Amino acid sequence: MTSALLVIDVQRALFETSPPPFDAAAVLTRINALADRARAAGAPVIYVQHESPGTMMAHGGSGWDLDTRLTPAEGDIRIRKTTPDSFLRTGLAQVLADAGATQLVVCGYATEFCVDTTVRRAAGLGLPVTLAADAHTTHDKPHASGARIRDHHNATLPAISSFGVKIAAVPAAEIYACGQAHES
Repeated sequence: MTSALLVIDVQRALFETSPPPFDAAAVLTRINALADRARAAGAPVIYVQHESPGTMMAHGGSGWDLDTRLTPAEGDIRIRKTTPDSFLRTGLAQVLADAGATQLVVCGYATEFCVDTTVRRAAGLGLPVTLAADAHTTHDKPHASGARIRDHHNATLPAISSFGVKIAAVPAAEIYACGQAHES
């Protein structure tokens, strides 16, 4: 299978906040390591950027830019989106088809919105997904901490079998080639 790495919404307006998202610095380090391993394996690295006109997330604004701690490389792909679904009204499906990608590794922000929605949509489209279990994050919410939200999604998304493809939650360090986990 050919994999692609999706890095969802790791943008300045979402990460340069006080307080920052849960485990933000470590998540950024893990995302950069995943991207390096994906490139070394010849897998496409795709940065998805959310936009919302008239806000800090307006296309082209400083808040819309990727977080400055990310290390994108020449040849990485950028996708613009306006909903939590990275596939809806974007060219993502075509980009994946053109790259021959048949499975995804997903990381980024926000666990309970864009990461969750994109993982479910990918599985619904028949793409197996490896969720980088410690490379997605969110901010604390009144009902649950960012840590608890991440743990919840790492437990519940892999429990969905009705899509007919596997969703796995694997620590980033165990994803040695984009989409492939070390065998125990």
